[in-house]
Amino acid sequence: MIFSAFSPLLRHAGLANLTRDTLLRMDPETAHGATITALRLGLAPQQEHKDPPELATTLCGLDLVNPVGMAAGFDKNAEVPRPLALLGFGMVEIGTVTPRPQQGNDKPRLFRIAEAEGVINRMGFNNEGHEAVFERLKGLRVPAALGVNIGANKDSEDFVADYVKGMVRFADLADYLTVNISSPNTPGLRNLQADEALRRLLGEVLNARGKAKTRVPVLLKIAPDLDEAGMDAIARVIAATDLDGLIVSNTTLSRDSVLGLENASEAGGLSGKPLFDLSTRRLAQMRQRVGALPLVGVGGIHSPETALAKIEAGANAIQLYSALVFGGFDLLERIKRGLLAGVRAAGKTNISQLVGTRNADWASGREGQGL
Repeated sequence: MIFSAFSPLLRHAGLANLTRDTLLRMDPETAHGATITALRLGLAPQQEHKDPPELATTLCGLDLVNPVGMAAGFDKNAEVPRPLALLGFGMVEIGTVTPRPQQGNDKPRLFRIAEAEGVINRMGFNNEGHEAVFERLKGLRVPAALGVNIGANKDSEDFVADYVKGMVRFADLADYLTVNISSPNTPGLRNLQADEALRRLLGEVLNARGKAKTRVPVLLKIAPDLDEAGMDAIARVIAATDLDGLIVSNTTLSRDSVLGLENASEAGGLSGKPLFDLSTRRLAQMRQRVGALPLVGVGGIHSPETALAKIEAGANAIQLYSALVFGGFDLLERIKRGLLAGVRAAGKTNISQLVGTRNADWASGREGQGL
């Protein structure tokens, strides 16, 4: 994926051949690689001022300078968590990382739906594996909450065992771990969201955490395509565990919002603007099922208004990724300014006071149109 904000940045750095228009004409995966390289070379701007205290919040016991994070999928191999933190993200989630290196699915596997500001991917957990990521993170200082998103190799005989390996490997390095069972691009993975399979998964992962030196917070990332019964089942299972939080949600298999548009028929998960209403409704519905459990809202945030709406629906923190393809890194600062304005307009003193304030409207589907 590509980031339009690099146009002035790269010209300033003397890399005029990597303007925004050039990046948009590139194959999306090639452009994404160019963006990672630019960040790794230190070409990204750094936030020049501290975030206002109104945006400081906590998530699963972690102190965040602001509630806006980079979602998993961008920095799969932990190449640039520090530059991303210096851009101004309050949390940075790397991965998904599997025990063994994995090439992922055949290319092309990443597609823009420019007309709808959406993205379809069928990457298939392409990553360099636990050991490469561990070596990059070891001793690295990241001035934001660092999350490691763990997954299973597609040819593994036991998906649950792969998640346990991720827990053991990264428990002492990460500020939090995300158990990702919601990608649609690894056959059978979403089956782990089902009742008995989820009980075994969380039981073994959390048992492994209990044996680690550090009690790292563990979050579960779920799909937006769950029905009412599926959400009920997940809520019942996690109520019987000491899971620390949920991330709602991953990409969707639905194409209702992009029917007829270029690339909409490609296989894979849909993210970006078209996902916003569905993912936010699921977030609100899960909030009603899990009480005060910390929730991270992700899916379709593309403006200050949608960021604020995600929090009002019930998110304690939010994450971005696909919208940056079209909105650039400036979107991060615009969102934080919008959240601050929202806090002040509501007569509050902190963003946490807005969490869930419009939950009922979102859960019922009365909200969403026009954002």
